[in-house]
Amino acid sequence: MERAFIETKILADDAGAISGLAWKFGVPDRVGDVIEPGAFKSARLPLPMLFGHDQNDPIGTWDSATEKADGLHLTGRLLVDDLPRAREVRALVRAGAVRGLSIGFASRNAKARAGGGRTIKSLELFEVSLVTLPMHPGARVTSAKSAVSALRLAAALNQAVAAIKET
Repeated sequence: MERAFIETKILADDAGAISGLAWKFGVPDRVGDVIEPGAFKSARLPLPMLFGHDQNDPIGTWDSATEKADGLHLTGRLLVDDLPRAREVRALVRAGAVRGLSIGFASRNAKARAGGGRTIKSLELFEVSLVTLPMHPGARVTSAKSAVSALRLAAALNQAVAAIKET
């Protein structure tokens, strides 16, 4: 499978405002999943903003989710005035150590794709996390089937990156 790597930008200001592209349409993630335009139309706001899909580590909220031609765009806020952890994450984002967005969802209408993965036509979006190593190469998104599997995947990716750095 050919992989496309697209630069992802997340912006975070002093007040904690943050925006980013959560899913890039037309580009499969690392397991071959493709989410079609229109799949996010039932997203309910505000959405929890977590760090690394950890349900015990909320750091803010996503207040706007907009499907555009290129993908799902989000804006929200890190709760920097109220949460020391949100200030830490803002510092990581500003330093470039955390650059990815990752969605946690349950698919509602999906079909298997030739060569692996699924084409997802509708889903229920539960949360969007800031992550260090995302699943989606374009939007830096992890298609978390559950928070537990996403955490296992993140740990495996961290181990793989560490092993690569040692060689």
